Amino acid sequence: MGNIIHMISGPRNMSTAIMYAFDNRKDTLGVDEPFYSYYLNKYPDVQHPGRNDILQSQSTDANTVINQLHQSAQEVDYLFIKNMAHHIDGFDLNWLHVAKHVFLIRDPQKLINSFAKVMDNPTIKDIGIKEEYLLFQQLIGRGISPVVLDSGDLLRDPSRIMTQLCKALDMEFTEDMLSWKAGSRQIDGVWASYWYDNVHKTTSFGQQQTSREIMPRRYRSLLIEAMPYYQSLYEYAIK
Repeated sequence: MGNIIHMISGPRNMSTAIMYAFDNRKDTLGVDEPFYSYYLNKYPDVQHPGRNDILQSQSTDANTVINQLHQSAQEVDYLFIKNMAHHIDGFDLNWLHVAKHVFLIRDPQKLINSFAKVMDNPTIKDIGIKEEYLLFQQLIGRGISPVVLDSGDLLRDPSRIMTQLCKALDMEFTEDMLSWKAGSRQIDGVWASYWYDNVHKTTSFGQQQTSREIMPRRYRSLLIEAMPYYQSLYEYAIK
């Protein structure tokens, strides 16, 4: 079986750009949010853009998806799975023991500003930071030591932080992780047309417009709720 790298994130964390960086390696295959359909099927009241298309594009059975991931891992040196923390909330974590885990976090103010451009009135569950924190604590309790990566730190020094990330994952850093071709990729989920406009314009890690915007007042309570989870995880972030 190939080495499975499991990145657990919330939405709008630069997770797609990081997936592209790993998928750009010659020895790595990226997998885009394989449990999205499972999540939407479990929560029928959750209305996301392209919901029906997503449900038709993937299995809604978690065990089927896990078996597919294990099969894919046998065919490559590294399998890089991009997952949303809230997508895997509530099912058996035993399969996670075969993977190396990266928790991707982002300053909640920037995250919320970005998310609100796609969905109105996001909640703490929508942005995923609470689920990330709880899952991180569960893995620690099982004797697993995940890596924490902050997207702001990555933007400030992509080469150094990606090198440190690869070191933490026991894999060699390669320069092709720092740039990629603009546009869509074959590994994109069917939801890309709703969420990936910005990343499809990029060719490397760079500041996004939402990083410099002031947060609307109506999101302040969400920011206050999210910040302690972010700060707790940031204490573990690679520097």
